[in-house]
Amino acid sequence: MTTMMRWDPFQDLRSAQDEMAQMSPMTQMSPMLAHALGLHAQPQGNDRATAWAPALDISERKDAYLVTVELPGVEPDDLQITLEDGLLTIQGERQFTSESSEQQFHRVERRYGAFRRSITLPAQVQAEQIEASFDNGVLQIMVPKAEEAKPKRIQVRPGRAEILAASSEDTTPS
Repeated sequence: MTTMMRWDPFQDLRSAQDEMAQMSPMTQMSPMLAHALGLHAQPQGNDRATAWAPALDISERKDAYLVTVELPGVEPDDLQITLEDGLLTIQGERQFTSESSEQQFHRVERRYGAFRRSITLPAQVQAEQIEASFDNGVLQIMVPKAEEAKPKRIQVRPGRAEILAASSEDTTPS
């Protein structure tokens, strides 16, 4: 059985930056580097408002596309799903809550703050029939295909000569 692991090419760079920031309180990341790393805001004190993107899967069935998004710790009321010009957008926010003001964190690896994921859908979907459900931190969006997008079986008839004869009659010079 094969195990797939998500690789983040910038993780080592982020870790090095985090260690530098802990060594010297005056060390700050340049805004350009922060943008390149996908950080919306530089962590200040206990504020860990960095950009994050939830993992998602897109699968296809005969009748629909299924988008599954992992959103642990996100409340359904904090989600907004829109479809505009074939672009399905999922956005929301995961709040950082500490149990008490006396709690001291030694490591914070989970991402918090606002997120936004956009997926370009094929043109042949039934936008008015899209449904979303949320259970145990997993969002599922079912996007039904339009009739013209569903595969059609073409009946094969015997009599190829008829097709060739009909096409040769159309191309015969007058």
